[in-house]
Parts: sequence; structure tokens; C-alpha cells
Amino acid sequence: MVMEIKLGDVVRLKKKHPCGSYEWQVVRLGADIGIKCLKCQRRVLLERAVFERRVKTFISRGQ
Repeated sequence: MVMEIKLGDVVRLKKKHPCGSYEWQVVRLGADIGIKCLKCQRRVLLERAVFERRVKTFISRGQ
């Protein structure tokens, strides 16, 4: 089943970022998913399959 991802979604990942945050915001959609750390503002591109495996839960949904 395909995960429904929207721009602006805030997700909690399974592992924390080196800055200590678990929460990320989706900023780009496509074959790769762009996410931005909500603590340090670092942007990362992940393959869709990798992103779907790493997501633990949705904190809030985008539009």
C-alpha cells in the first residue's frame, strides 16, 4: 500500500537527527521526498521507499 504524503506534513522518524530532533516537515514530493529538520533547518532528500520505512508517525497533516 502506498503512503499518502502531502506537502507540509510533519512526521516523526524512527531515528533522531544528530541535532537531537525527531520531527521533520515534508518540503518536496516526487520520486524523492525532501524533508526539513524542524530544529536545525537542515534539508535532506530521501528515496520514497526509504522515507516510508523511516516514518514512525504523522504529527500533523499538510493541506
